Amino acid sequence: MKQPGITTLGALKKAGYQPKQVKEEIRNNLVQFIQKKESPFHTVLGFEDTVIPDVERALLSRHNILFLGLRGQAKTRMAREMINLLDEWIPVVDGSEINDDPFAPLSLYARKLVEEKGDDTPVTWLHRSQRYGEKLATPDVSVADLIGDIDPIKAANMRLSFADEQALHYGIIPRSHRGIFVINELPDLQARIQVSLFNILQEGDIQIRGFKLRLPLDILFIFTANPEDYTNRGSIVTPLKDRIESQIITHYPKTIEISRAITAQEADILPEQSQKVEVPDICSMLVEQIAMEARKSEFVDQKSGVSARLTISAYENLVSTAELRALYNGNKHTRVRIADFIGIVPSITGKIELVYEGEQEGPLNVAHRLMGMAIRTTFLQYFPDPQSFKKTAGNAKVKAKPSPYQPIIDWFGKGNDLSLMQGDIDDTYIANLYKVDGLYAAVKQFYPTADEAQTCLLMEFLLHGISEFSLISKKGIEKGGYAFGDMLGSMLNFNLGGDEEDDDE
Repeated sequence: MKQPGITTLGALKKAGYQPKQVKEEIRNNLVQFIQKKESPFHTVLGFEDTVIPDVERALLSRHNILFLGLRGQAKTRMAREMINLLDEWIPVVDGSEINDDPFAPLSLYARKLVEEKGDDTPVTWLHRSQRYGEKLATPDVSVADLIGDIDPIKAANMRLSFADEQALHYGIIPRSHRGIFVINELPDLQARIQVSLFNILQEGDIQIRGFKLRLPLDILFIFTANPEDYTNRGSIVTPLKDRIESQIITHYPKTIEISRAITAQEADILPEQSQKVEVPDICSMLVEQIAMEARKSEFVDQKSGVSARLTISAYENLVSTAELRALYNGNKHTRVRIADFIGIVPSITGKIELVYEGEQEGPLNVAHRLMGMAIRTTFLQYFPDPQSFKKTAGNAKVKAKPSPYQPIIDWFGKGNDLSLMQGDIDDTYIANLYKVDGLYAAVKQFYPTADEAQTCLLMEFLLHGISEFSLISKKGIEKGGYAFGDMLGSMLNFNLGGDEEDDDE
């Protein structure tokens, strides 16, 4: 706790302040969180029964930690949340570059100051937010960046010998003394740079340019790595990995509900967008289901993973697509439609890595396939499986149940077709849906209490759903929208060399 009246080492001693090692400090604060049945990891969702207990065990054991998981699995978020486990304020020697403890100074500057002034040594207070250091491992990171080096300009200005400790410039790790230091994407760090971390982790000290300098740094180290990096870009050298006491495996959200909660928390939706655009549950579920389908798709590189950023970006684009239509049409309010999912394609193509088959298929086609698969999966949560109305094979005596979708299929079979444009005004959108015989009745059969807006969305969704089961045809329209028609007629037209656009499936 910060004590504003304490500005010297002597006052600190009189107050009975007892310094603690950072790992001990984190352990003590974690114990208090657990006893209060609270979590310091406020913004991390879906790890409550898996990753977080592993982290708690590691911190209680005062371990350094390696988070191992695919991209977008909140590895860095977990590390940053550990700031909550630090004391809010700690005293440091005023003017120190490396947060020297007044009771155990490490740097030459702090040692001399304490030696000269004793109890009059000036003390300042450091907030926990300033006790966190982070570095992204890239091939150009040097030992000097992490540990430190001789600063020739400093030596020249102060007229110091290069052999003088005062000529040293401390790297980011010494500057994180008495705090938390994170290295992201550890395998990207060159092996010779990883070797420089051995002493810090095992003996708690560093060496700079051959100086006989021992700095027993007090740091909690957190590392993150992607398993793909072990083969594609580099590896964690075995002696370093051996020195990291706890390796914790992360994962993607296990349920749609958790995934939706993460997206709702992270999506950057402006208040004016929230007021203008309503996102129905069925649409937010579809966004999450697209990521779920991508994580098991044969076209997507599963070793690379599908980041949670896909759903966050897709949700933001979905809202903006509906907002853009409202702005063009002069509407003060609108609801997201299924046709608006055309607007999330860039969020999909930019967030997935394709295998060879996916590259052959093309990123746009893969994106549309994933959306189609998501619609098919979600459809079964809202409407009966169309395949359940087929006759049972080998049992001619059992009559198939009448399908609620048959009147819709028959309407298209008579040569009718329907175009739903993403930019249509509400009146046109509604009028077009009501053209299809049996569509309204099918929705009302299962959702008799739905209001008009909900009914229209379900009517549109039903058309997309039965097209994914190949009961009617669907193709994308270049200007933004979908055209539905008879499946048999569409196949005949294609076989006869018709001038049709590629189907989205």
